[in-house]
Amino acid sequence: MHRFLLTLLVLCITFPPSILAQSGAITPTNLQCEYQTNPLGIDVEKPRLSWNLASDLRDQNQTAYRIQVSGIDENILQNQVIYWDTGKVKSNQTIHIVYQGKPLHSGQRYTWKVQVWDRDDRASDWSDPAWWEMALLDENDWLAQWINDGKKNPEKDEDFYLEDPAPLFRWEFELSKPVRRARLYITGLGYYEAYLNGRRVGDHLLDPGWTVYSKRVFYSTFDVTDHLHDDDNCLGVTLGNGWYNPLPMKMWGRLNLREHLTVGRPRFIAQLNIIYEDGSETSIVSDQNWKVAPGPILRNNIYLGEVYDARKEISGWDRPGFNDKNWSNAKLATEPVGKLQAQPLPPIKMTKILRPVKISEPKDEIYIFDMGQNFSGWARCKFNVPAGTKIILRYGELLNKDGTLNPLTSVCGQIKGRPTDEQGNLINVGDPMPPAVAWQSDTYIAKGNGTEIYTPSFTFHAFRYVEVTGLPVKPTLDMIEGLRLNSAVEPVGIFSCSNDMFNEIQSMCEWTFLSNLFSVHSDCPHRERFGYGGDPVVSSGSFVLNFDMANFYAKTVWDFHDSARNDGMLTDTAPYVGIQYCGVAWAMTHLHYQLQLYQFYGDKRIIEQQYETSKRWFDLVAGQNPDHINKSGLSDHEGLEKAPSQSMVTPLYCLSARMLSQMAQILGRDQQARKYQDLSEEIKNAYLERFLAKGAGIFAPGTQASQSFALYLDLAPAEEKKAALEYLLNDIRNKHDGHLSTGIFGTKFMLDVLAQEGYADVAYDIINQKTFPGWGYMLENGATTLWEHWALSENTFSHNHPMFGSVSQWFYNWLGGIQPHPAAVGFDQIIIRPQFIEDLQWVKSSYKSIRGLIVSNWSRQNNTIHLEIQIPVNTTATLYIPSQDIEAILEGSKERKPAAQAQGIRALRIEGKDAVLTLGSGKYYFVSTSLSSAGTAVYCHRQEQVR
Repeated sequence: MHRFLLTLLVLCITFPPSILAQSGAITPTNLQCEYQTNPLGIDVEKPRLSWNLASDLRDQNQTAYRIQVSGIDENILQNQVIYWDTGKVKSNQTIHIVYQGKPLHSGQRYTWKVQVWDRDDRASDWSDPAWWEMALLDENDWLAQWINDGKKNPEKDEDFYLEDPAPLFRWEFELSKPVRRARLYITGLGYYEAYLNGRRVGDHLLDPGWTVYSKRVFYSTFDVTDHLHDDDNCLGVTLGNGWYNPLPMKMWGRLNLREHLTVGRPRFIAQLNIIYEDGSETSIVSDQNWKVAPGPILRNNIYLGEVYDARKEISGWDRPGFNDKNWSNAKLATEPVGKLQAQPLPPIKMTKILRPVKISEPKDEIYIFDMGQNFSGWARCKFNVPAGTKIILRYGELLNKDGTLNPLTSVCGQIKGRPTDEQGNLINVGDPMPPAVAWQSDTYIAKGNGTEIYTPSFTFHAFRYVEVTGLPVKPTLDMIEGLRLNSAVEPVGIFSCSNDMFNEIQSMCEWTFLSNLFSVHSDCPHRERFGYGGDPVVSSGSFVLNFDMANFYAKTVWDFHDSARNDGMLTDTAPYVGIQYCGVAWAMTHLHYQLQLYQFYGDKRIIEQQYETSKRWFDLVAGQNPDHINKSGLSDHEGLEKAPSQSMVTPLYCLSARMLSQMAQILGRDQQARKYQDLSEEIKNAYLERFLAKGAGIFAPGTQASQSFALYLDLAPAEEKKAALEYLLNDIRNKHDGHLSTGIFGTKFMLDVLAQEGYADVAYDIINQKTFPGWGYMLENGATTLWEHWALSENTFSHNHPMFGSVSQWFYNWLGGIQPHPAAVGFDQIIIRPQFIEDLQWVKSSYKSIRGLIVSNWSRQNNTIHLEIQIPVNTTATLYIPSQDIEAILEGSKERKPAAQAQGIRALRIEGKDAVLTLGSGKYYFVSTSLSSAGTAVYCHRQEQVR
């Protein structure tokens, strides 16, 4: 016995348990279907399956996998049968493996698991099981009908401003047998809330996500099994206007959303599918037999807010046994809308509660709550006031000098005065009429029944300050809470460093990004709220490093597809709202998103689906510009130095040709790839002929932006590059005293060019400025979110605008050093290239990629650099350390050895002033005692890096 124990001890010391078990080398984890964990409601006929891999060993990878999918036999209920068994497939693929088993059925749940083999062909244990559940795959699965309250929208614009209560719908039904499972499939236009037996269904808010309603309408699936009673039940629904029934306000005096969106009376469709324990089924569906009555929300508008009269609440309306004999019958909504599609992107949810930090009373009985943070969402209020008390909440980003609310940077469409005719006479005088100032507000009329809590339903606001009037007593801090709302994208990135101001800038970016995710990547969350192109071309790289944007941005690509004009022209916004003057820089967002989804998430399917749409647009634009000079549209928006549009748009037109060529190459369309690559060269040559001062390296008009466009987009000829860079550096250092003068494109391009060409310290100094213009100037002036303009604006420009958010990507890419390789497909190849700026003592950065966690942390200790790296299984990384002495690079957190001897390091070489290490997966700890001087040129991959 003692000999046996001794032998076992020796084996354990010699061979780690993972080797002994033959199953611990790599482990499949984080199983996902269509980017989601255990999703309820998938309507893709052949879903894609993905997983991560975990291992304590370095340089591990998958060499084979086996997937098993099981489900209930349609003929023998309760029996689980195998729907798909791949057998052992020799492949390192871990993402987007397309289901190829038996046909899947609506409403069925499928359980799946995966087994993998490591580099030495050792099999893992089976993963923990995961599942997905199908939604309604066929339109014939929908037994329900669209219904509304039967009212007609007004014929006159002014009548839209009259009270129009949000309708309440109800239907009672009886269940006679025990229920095994119940699913509610539901959507409403513009928004809906559903209640079953008095309980709110789900935690989605402002549902469904905004789409081009004429093409597609999203629906959600909810498990409501535990909501049901054994006998009598009641399903209730209330509707809001949302984007389906907007007011006919004239934004900027001209833009009426009703003329461009698919509009109508609020409507919904709901189907409750119930499976009893005995296997029989029934469906409760929306139809004209439902009852409807007006509710307590008297007015609701996405911009202007709500009017809620608590005295008109109807107690018990959503519970069984309520007397609805005086309610009307619902009507069928027959106006056509697009196809129903299971909502693929994360729903809008409440993601954070904020407490006010201060109350002030700048004028008698006018109270200002300072939430301490600009954000998007709601104010949840608690009142105890007499019946009929009318309390008005107004929202804004700023205060006036006297401490009163300044709402003017957040009003809808710059509506700040009554319209007048040519003689100056007011138009539409009288009531009802459009608002004089279209500020954000909510009105609550109390019922006087003790403590009352009010939370809006069918609007949202962007604000830091809440003005409250109408209170009979002074308020306390606990009267209001801020509820942050946003599409519930998962945080995947973390960045912090020893520069506190940079951490504040990163925080500003994160708050701004979330404020502008309400099912579209918006320009701002108050004044416009539209899904613009343009901005995301330079800011979405920051979004994807901070949040999981896979399904969100795939949905956005479809928005642009659905909004395209009949001639193929892509629109400035998606959904299209009637704005169309921004040109190539905005339309190219459609291409940009697709390549970003491919590089970050490995999504080839979206390119397969959208390539022809992108190609049709580009061919149309190319036909309009036979001389290859694009002459119109916005370019370096909000830059401080103006330039002819064509000098900036033409480089982006060239980039569009390159992106289309890359898409064609991904799809194996080699001839088209060559065609568009050749065309990009023709555009480049035309641009150089028109805008380059040869020999001087100056690209007209010689601004920071024009130089950065040429350098970043690889338009500068080799012989002009050095002079072009020197001109840019001189402009920054001397003309602008270390500050930028760029707009949204130029800012990203310039910061990246500086880091790529070895001047990360110059980019760092630009970001570190506290005087105008820059992010530090925003902070010095009280900003908690990013501004639309570098200058402080008290009347016009938004203070919650993500378009200058590319700085966050720069933090990850160049201070943390985390970048996708130019050839990366779903981040399978990683670059780690941190810039060890002398002013910084440490940086912590991580990114949870589709393949697993990437970490790059470094610190400066006693004149040495300590670098902690983590690389996911099944990926490789190229690490750059500014050192020409490989022997001075050690590896190991405790016992250190020369990096050349460390396990997992596949190759080492010297490239310029850098030591370049090729790493397999795993955790590493490097110490470098010999750093080269700052300023190492980075090989260029500018075409891809726009993503």
